[in-house]
Amino acid sequence: MRSQGFRFFTVAVLALLMMIPMTMVGGVIDSRANYSRDTIASVGREWGGSQSIAGPILVIPVQEEVVSRKRRDVTDPVTGQVQRDRTSGEVLYEYYETNVIEARRPVYLFPGDFHVTVKSDSQIRHRGIFEVPVYSAEALMSFDFPTDKAADILENNEELVWDQAELRVILSTNRALRGKAVLRSAGTEMALEPLSDTDGQSSGIFARTGDPRKLSDYTMELGLNGAKTFFIAPVGRDNRIKMTSDWPHPSFVGAFLPDVSKVTDKGFTAQWNIPHLARALPLISREDYSDVARRVTAFGVKYFQPNDFYQKAYRAARYGILFISLTFLVILLLDRTAEKPVHPVQFILIGLVQAVFALLMVAYSEQIGFAAAYLLSSGAVITLLTMFGALALKMGQRTYVLAALLVILYGVLYLILRSADYALLAGSTLAFGALAGTMFLTRNEDWHGPEMKAGGFWKFREKQVNIAQEAAQS
Repeated sequence: MRSQGFRFFTVAVLALLMMIPMTMVGGVIDSRANYSRDTIASVGREWGGSQSIAGPILVIPVQEEVVSRKRRDVTDPVTGQVQRDRTSGEVLYEYYETNVIEARRPVYLFPGDFHVTVKSDSQIRHRGIFEVPVYSAEALMSFDFPTDKAADILENNEELVWDQAELRVILSTNRALRGKAVLRSAGTEMALEPLSDTDGQSSGIFARTGDPRKLSDYTMELGLNGAKTFFIAPVGRDNRIKMTSDWPHPSFVGAFLPDVSKVTDKGFTAQWNIPHLARALPLISREDYSDVARRVTAFGVKYFQPNDFYQKAYRAARYGILFISLTFLVILLLDRTAEKPVHPVQFILIGLVQAVFALLMVAYSEQIGFAAAYLLSSGAVITLLTMFGALALKMGQRTYVLAALLVILYGVLYLILRSADYALLAGSTLAFGALAGTMFLTRNEDWHGPEMKAGGFWKFREKQVNIAQEAAQS
């Protein structure tokens, strides 16, 4: 009969070998999760995609009158014919100076006060078996521009072309504009048009304002469809942004976290107050900082799906080796006094059943949700292993102990999967408790076996050598 120490070592090796099927299961889960993410991203793009708003920004063309030296052909003042050199026959020309108007880099003017209220309503779209959260948002902006300071940045004889000024708002994509798109100033509505690759900005809207010095108190209403995220850049000198939504799982991300936020099961409310010193954007410049505003200073909310079942299943696969090892350990401890020990093949079958558990959980979760899928999958695995212990391993009354410990194991695993924050704490505590219990239960164990007791090792070794010599002589 093999010693208990040898059996423990064998079972430990088998547990390590179970990492192979668990890794394969993890790969299947990851592949399925990627398919789900691709589907969600596709539906999100079709609905409008992630939204990021930068603007408004007032663009004022600049021109300068300069003296230009030009060349012209010499003509006969009487006949008007072009004069030629009598020797070479080449056309004669002369230089002259004239005043011309040349375009210069425009002035970009961000708002002074920039106040935004965003209200979004979420809904769930379906494609096949997958659920995709999307939203419809209404953004109400109020702002003004410090036009009296625009000339401070001019050089030489440059002049602002006020009547050709444009107001621009840069968007992630124009496809998201499905609702209102209204711009007003002092009660007067201005026509909005899509940007057409203006200054490299191909997504957005603009309006020709005429002379903006005659306008004030701008308001803009935008209705947008979107998915996954909603971002806005604090382009004003003084920024106050408020967002409300019925989405109960917001994740506030970006350059700034909200000053005040409230999250309930019915949705969230968040508010930001951002002064100009907190953002690296000039109020007036000769360069377009809209793209910088979107990339560096934008903030907002991510419509987060907490702890989805693919994350749970992948975590179950990661913790799978721990639970397989604990199950092996429980069976080994219960099997110490059995006349017929559990065979390594039976340990492998037990491990494979537990590896398949994660696949069952994913397959059923896609159809009936995580909680019901976990109950069904864990119940099937616990029932199968309990019956295997009773019928194949002949554990008798010890089968009840195995069933109880399996229920505890999968109950703890459920808690681990439900709470990502406490997964490591629960898993490490469970592993420590199992090792401590094993050390206590085996405190009097004879790991060497009856033939390997202290002082008898060399007799055992001599007996093995004699057996080998007799076999060689025969």
